[in-house]
Amino acid sequence: ARRLLAFCDASPSPYHACATAAALLGEAGFTRLAEDAAWPGEPGRWYVVRGGSLVAWATSADHEPHEGFRIVGAHTDSPNLRIKPQPDVVRAGVRQLGVEAYGGVLLASWLGRDLGLSGRVAVRRNGTGALMRLLRVDRPVCAIPQLAIHLDRDVNTSGLVVDAQHHLTPLWGVEPPAGGTAASGATAGLVGFVAGELGVEAADVLGWDLMLHDLVPGALVGRDDELVGSARLDNLASCWAAVEALADVAAASGDGPVPVVCLFDHEEVGSTSDRGAASSLLPSLLERSVLARGGDREALHRALARSACLSADMAHATHPNYADRHDPEHRVALNGGPVLKVNANVRYATDAPGAALEALAAEQA
Repeated sequence: ARRLLAFCDASPSPYHACATAAALLGEAGFTRLAEDAAWPGEPGRWYVVRGGSLVAWATSADHEPHEGFRIVGAHTDSPNLRIKPQPDVVRAGVRQLGVEAYGGVLLASWLGRDLGLSGRVAVRRNGTGALMRLLRVDRPVCAIPQLAIHLDRDVNTSGLVVDAQHHLTPLWGVEPPAGGTAASGATAGLVGFVAGELGVEAADVLGWDLMLHDLVPGALVGRDDELVGSARLDNLASCWAAVEALADVAAASGDGPVPVVCLFDHEEVGSTSDRGAASSLLPSLLERSVLARGGDREALHRALARSACLSADMAHATHPNYADRHDPEHRVALNGGPVLKVNANVRYATDAPGAALEALAAEQA
């Protein structure tokens, strides 16, 4: 549990989640491959990173090119607030950052918290291109105060309504009064701040994928430390479990299906990006894995026909204060073990063969 909490704390953005997972895989003997390079044909432990997504797998001398894959998929992203391209705003003498809600954000949960800044930044490289730099500011550079009850007397009876465009603009400074000393130009805005954090010139900041994150660290919760509490458990918990499992399996014998872990970005918004679960990332890497081991298209399709994929994500336990919001015949218990999600309209892919595979794996464990 403490290893899980450390993984979550180290991964405030999808890009950091991939870096954290890559470090764990590196300790387990995995080597990073570049997508634009020729891949080795010998057995080994490999991973590829594309933006906020990571795919890792392990092969041995016993794995034929037509061997099936045993795939565990998870996602690195979580609902949050992302920095706009033109973020600098001044209202009522307060400097603010323009943000956009990403994914299905519970807007009220972002009020009254100390917020840090994280993500990746495109920085000019020797005048010939750009390189990606990770940025992680783990100090309270932003806050979104809730309107005081004195100005919203009905909030406790009518409920809190938060407008993402107007009420979630974070505060991050005070505009000096007329005649006061103030930074000017890019130095006063986000670009200057980011440049200072990275140790580069403001003119060398070419773009960013930045977001806010809650600074409260994860913790064991409850009288007997029996609960795990952390931001981004959906779905860093599955990412961490998948990476640890892959490291364990890779250290064991190499017979059976080829173990694969896919940590995808952008699940929260539909997975339709160039690195989401609906992209070419996984199909391309599986095909290249088969080809690198001497297989052909026939071997690839044989391998796919022998493969299975588990989508590992979080499930909602039955909330004791809102038990009526849950199916009474399908209560989900905290600490009750894995949850198998089933939907008659196939919004989840679980079917009888998949349920059997999961049940047998649980028995073996």
